[in-house]
Amino acid sequence: MQAYKLNATIDESGHLIIDEPLNIAPGKVEVIILQAVPSLETPTESQPEKPRRKSKVKAFEGLFENAPPTPPDFDADQARWEALKEKHNL
Repeated sequence: MQAYKLNATIDESGHLIIDEPLNIAPGKVEVIILQAVPSLETPTESQPEKPRRKSKVKAFEGLFENAPPTPPDFDADQARWEALKEKHNL
């Protein structure tokens, strides 16, 4: 089975509308929907203490604590694919 990642919209009547054309053969497909869930946290709540990241390399001990947090919508596979496309001029 081949996987494709794309964006779609669900309208008021509950129909799935794919935002871009697909270049695949006609036939039945299996659809998995991932919907972003709004956060229930309020900004006034106290934030839990960040877990400390340990490093076996002494030079990197304080580096991870000062690094900005990864955004919640960060897609590592997408970032990896973009880097490979840039590296290999795809």
